[in-house]
Amino acid sequence: MEHPIGILGYDYVEFYVGSAKMWAYWHAKGMGLDITAYSGPETGVKGKVSYLLEGKSLRILITSAIDPKEYNISSFVQRHGDGVKKWALKVKDVKFAFDAAVKNGAIPVSTLKKYKDENGYVEEAAVKVYDDVEIVFSNRKNYKGNFKPGFTKAIQNIKIESHDTGLKRIDHIVGNVRINEMDYWVNYLNKTLNFETFLEFGMGDISTQYSSLLSKVVRSKEADIKNPINEPYDGLKKSQIEEYIDEYLGSGIQHIAISTDNIIETIANMKKNGVEFLEPPDSYYDMLREQKIEIKESIDDLQENGILCDHAENQGYLLQLFTKPIGDRPTFFYEIIQRRDGAQGFGQGNFQALFESIEKDQKKRGNFDKDPEE
Repeated sequence: MEHPIGILGYDYVEFYVGSAKMWAYWHAKGMGLDITAYSGPETGVKGKVSYLLEGKSLRILITSAIDPKEYNISSFVQRHGDGVKKWALKVKDVKFAFDAAVKNGAIPVSTLKKYKDENGYVEEAAVKVYDDVEIVFSNRKNYKGNFKPGFTKAIQNIKIESHDTGLKRIDHIVGNVRINEMDYWVNYLNKTLNFETFLEFGMGDISTQYSSLLSKVVRSKEADIKNPINEPYDGLKKSQIEEYIDEYLGSGIQHIAISTDNIIETIANMKKNGVEFLEPPDSYYDMLREQKIEIKESIDDLQENGILCDHAENQGYLLQLFTKPIGDRPTFFYEIIQRRDGAQGFGQGNFQALFESIEKDQKKRGNFDKDPEE
């Protein structure tokens, strides 16, 4: 029997990082987002600072500890480096969603909390996913202030000049997990959040000459929530998933895909803003031309900006490109995506070119060869 829990959509993602101010600046400058709210000692919050950045329907919260006693933050960053700690789902009723998820096997992290001030209140609760990541159930409909209590309008006086990127909303969130963990987390999300398995990629579906992975995509039956989950599969060299797990020291969020209505303009402007992207080989675009696919964009424009195109007959097409890792460790990165004519996939036709680009960067880092004991 189904147990709908009232999911309305993504609300926000929260990073734990070493320096929230620096990460906020990078997101404002590189991704063209606005710093709209701030929380810290100036707002009565001791021990940590947070910056909220927003696009059209996009919210990214960036938090760091300024007191070592903020152990949850400092220990996360010490172990994993800068990365995603929480992804929040908007729900109709936080207590109902949390209770339903826990009843169906979710591991509780934080029971219902109500944060109040003169502007109203926000309700949140959280459950565990992967190693140290949390899924937050959030309801902010009864709050009229800046994001939630403890936040105020951004206190900076300097306007960060940036080219407009047109980034719109979260399209999907991707997790990387250890060998033999994928099915566990797929079943966990399907059972606790009333998700369903949407796509599966088995042995040989996602591979190059050297590396491979397995992947399943789960999605919400109630809202436009999609979460691919990847695990390594044995290959001649170390796959990007193995590198992630080794560098991140565990399972976690590998990347977040953000949608746009004009990816050519978005990528061009993000590059002007200083963001680095993976570089597909020129042979990829020769292949696209040979296929004589019918798309609205010029393949020359796609090649100039390094954008990948996955075209499926009668299923629309999607355009995508991936940033290089944005932190010091080769772990988290962003995907920029545009879906055309109802495309629902994740770029299956681009896997070969994408993986070859990633493997090229792995070689530069010296993280491509397997350890002798492997």
